[in-house]
Amino acid sequence: MAVEELHSIIKRCQILEERDFKEEDFGLFQLAGQRCIDEGHIDQLLEIIQNEKNKVIIKNMGWNLVGPVVRCLLWNDKEHDKRKYYFLMLDLLVKLCNPKELLLGLLELIEEPSGKQISQIILLLLRPLQTVIQKLRNNKAYSVGLALSTLWSQLSLLPVPYSKEQIQADDCGLCQCCKALIEFTKPFVEEVIDNKENSMENEKLKDEILKFCFRSLKCPLLTAQFLEQSDDTGDDPLRCFASEIIGFLSAIGHPFLKMIFNHGRKKKTWDYLEFEEEEDKQLSDSMASLAYLVFVQGISIDQLPMVLSPSYLLQFNMGHIEVLLQRTEESVFSKGLDLLENGLLRIEDNSLLHQYLEIKSFLTVPQGLVKVMTLCPTETLRKKGLAMLQLYINKLDPQGKYTLFRCLLNTSNHSGVEAFIIQNIKNQIDMSLKRTYNKWFTGPQLISLLDLVLFLPEGAETDLLQNSDRIMASLNLLRYLVIKDNENDNQTGLWTELEKIENNFLKPLHTGLNMSKAHYEAEIKNSQEVQKSKDLCSITVGREEIPNMPPEMQLKVLHSALFTFDLIESVLARVEELIEIKTKSTSEENMG
Repeated sequence: MAVEELHSIIKRCQILEERDFKEEDFGLFQLAGQRCIDEGHIDQLLEIIQNEKNKVIIKNMGWNLVGPVVRCLLWNDKEHDKRKYYFLMLDLLVKLCNPKELLLGLLELIEEPSGKQISQIILLLLRPLQTVIQKLRNNKAYSVGLALSTLWSQLSLLPVPYSKEQIQADDCGLCQCCKALIEFTKPFVEEVIDNKENSMENEKLKDEILKFCFRSLKCPLLTAQFLEQSDDTGDDPLRCFASEIIGFLSAIGHPFLKMIFNHGRKKKTWDYLEFEEEEDKQLSDSMASLAYLVFVQGISIDQLPMVLSPSYLLQFNMGHIEVLLQRTEESVFSKGLDLLENGLLRIEDNSLLHQYLEIKSFLTVPQGLVKVMTLCPTETLRKKGLAMLQLYINKLDPQGKYTLFRCLLNTSNHSGVEAFIIQNIKNQIDMSLKRTYNKWFTGPQLISLLDLVLFLPEGAETDLLQNSDRIMASLNLLRYLVIKDNENDNQTGLWTELEKIENNFLKPLHTGLNMSKAHYEAEIKNSQEVQKSKDLCSITVGREEIPNMPPEMQLKVLHSALFTFDLIESVLARVEELIEIKTKSTSEENMG
């Protein structure tokens, strides 16, 4: 029935001119063809398509059959006996149909699926799509751009595999699609290279490929994890994809080296590209991804000339490191850590000039490291963030260290980080006193820095438990200064500022300790009474209420807090004792 119906439609259309085909004819042809496929009349349908008399009809209407054929290929398993006929029909339709209509039809089919079917249909239709575009005579660049944009949009919906096992399993087909997409794009890249005339159409094609490369650097390559280079990296499909994308950039006239030399210019070489507004914002992600691939993964690193100084390369990469550290995904900001490490290890200690800190990214990157150190849930990455901050400090010259310490003390808002910075200040003072004189960590400059260290933010009302790390580090620094710097020498300037330190730090700390200990002792007494009644209760620790805590656990928390206060108090007492001994000794020397 379906075959007769299709023959009837074709017979009627054979006597019409191409321009006289009506919309109704297209609809009837599609319905009859669909029924032929559904009822299994594949042989008869193939005969109709191959019949030379039907050439004009198939050219104009045949593209409507592509959808049903593709769905059969997706739904039927690979062992299905008619599968080869579906492939033959698809090849014939691609060969015979109007390429413009076929292009739109294929792209609609690619946009339809979700989940694992995304990769299945992409892998199925990439070659037909490539053939169709190559048949187009006009607006090829637009068609290539439309196809690449559609393919990338679907590809970006697939989850990116992270582990070696996931990459090898490739359950959702992303890795296979990346490989196939490279093969799809290669002929168009070669077309750009071979066209020596640099026509307007060729420039447009180059721009579309450039857009695709930037999109691919953003997704999937920004979040992609790569196999260890000690492994067989040739088997890493995502690394191969990255290598090909960077190769495409070079082939169309945008090598990474050119981007490095354009670094810092207000107008970038790709500013003229007509990206969507959201895509334009994501260009920084793409460039950061590219920097990581070249410098950390070593892709095309051999193209970099040896004349580029380590400090220039760090300056180039610092903006990209900033972008990576601003992201919340561990797979992305960990790349920022790796890229920073790569740049810093090229530089000698104490050689990074303080003038670099006038560049915004040289201050925002260490602040980004602080966020990693304090907010990242993964311990290894927190430790890596800490190690990178220390490495960064080591590379700066003395004035740079001084500037960075001031910045982080003012911005970190984290007691542990502030304690870390204070320990670094102590180390710099120690080196200045023992080895080489350094004006930034002695005398007036140091006193200005100590004003940020030896004080309580809210005076006696400061939450001592929350700030205990900072307070202990500050007391240890003060103890060191009292021991190492004699009042008569006063190299650090400590002794002239002692009264201010006592008023701003030591006396408020005494008062705060008395208040805090009284509060927690009262809480312990209350908790012990509650424990007798065996009820759950809430307590206040660090100005935050912890509800429904078992009494025995509550007592542990309270006693731990008291222990911290006792520890602070003992160090405070020792500092005051040392100050008294030193001042008394100096007085006696002066009298003698």
